[in-house]
Amino acid sequence: MSNIKLSNCVGRIKESPTLAITAKAAKLKSEGKDIIGLAAGEPDFDTPDFIKKAAIDAINNGLTKYTPVPGLTSLRKAVIEKFNRDNNLIYKINEVLVGVGGKQCIFNLFLALLNTGDEVIIPTPYWVSYTDIVALTGASPILVRCGIDQSFKISPQQLDKSISKKTKIVVLNSPSNPTGSVYSKRELQELSKILLKYPDIHILTDDIYEHIRLDNEPFNNIIMVEPKLKERCIIVNGVSKAYSMTGWRIGFAAGPEKIISAMSNLQSQSTSNPTSISQAAAEAALLGDQSCIKPMLNAFRERHAFVVNAFNDIKGLKCIDAKGAFYSFPFAKIAIDTLYKNGKIKKNDDITFSEYLLDSKGVAVVPGSAFGAENYFRISFATSIDNLKEALSRIKEAIED
Repeated sequence: MSNIKLSNCVGRIKESPTLAITAKAAKLKSEGKDIIGLAAGEPDFDTPDFIKKAAIDAINNGLTKYTPVPGLTSLRKAVIEKFNRDNNLIYKINEVLVGVGGKQCIFNLFLALLNTGDEVIIPTPYWVSYTDIVALTGASPILVRCGIDQSFKISPQQLDKSISKKTKIVVLNSPSNPTGSVYSKRELQELSKILLKYPDIHILTDDIYEHIRLDNEPFNNIIMVEPKLKERCIIVNGVSKAYSMTGWRIGFAAGPEKIISAMSNLQSQSTSNPTSISQAAAEAALLGDQSCIKPMLNAFRERHAFVVNAFNDIKGLKCIDAKGAFYSFPFAKIAIDTLYKNGKIKKNDDITFSEYLLDSKGVAVVPGSAFGAENYFRISFATSIDNLKEALSRIKEAIED
């Protein structure tokens, strides 16, 4: 066993921190410990019945064979209809790819575009997988720190300063995981002015939380704001979050045909097509009654209001309103330093702090370092209000007692 040598490629990446913490919390819970998990980024609601019925019908009707690699034609047409209906964007069938979740679409995109030496600009805090997937390609993530004082959003000046001759892709994720921040139409217009100056740079707009808006503002991505960027933008979206279909593993991408074709070729040598039955369910989700989203959204809004107020009532924490998604991202440096000074934690960092919350109070959160932002932590409020009340009470006790 000692002679086994793994590849340099696999050595560039680490296990997803959110999945690792969720697994640890589940293990502790299985051992009989009282654990409240706030790490996983998935809605706690069931998939709507009409979507499940579509999957059952697909099984009964024999939709159990291979499909085209980029997805069923009917599903890709449903994706096209979704973009037209929701975003006023027009795509052709060869400009759309369905993947095994949004993560695979991003994986395919980065492998299709990036070479060793290329750079990818990633506003920080960032979704945990961006940097690892970039590293797999041999390219370098360029992390641009965007703190709580700027609502976790990259400024035009920061973007312009970060661009070099090596820049290949700029990543925009709005609404954001982990912060819930959302770029306004005006902010996107200002960023687009910078990007128009650099015609060789591609833009990934990760819109997976498009429908999880906690305010009453309409959704915008950078292509909707500046159509001139469409020819070098790739949208990644999916059904996981809006329709509570995380386990169904269906994401989709839309962009220039040459890039989508390359992504499809890569997919043909990895997963081949996404699961046929899940594709039928996704088609039903996209074409069905969209009011199924509203009850989940109302619950997220109620939970968000509670969580932000509760965090700001805890000494040493600062939490700003999210505008979308179902996460809160409190700044905890004062609390961490105080716990360290009082001897309750051995290191004054967010990783030790998060371990302290899990070990002492049974609350699983994700340290901000996992998202490139030290001294923060992320919770998901995609759980019941009762769970949240108990969890926040425990966090308050852990910090203040």
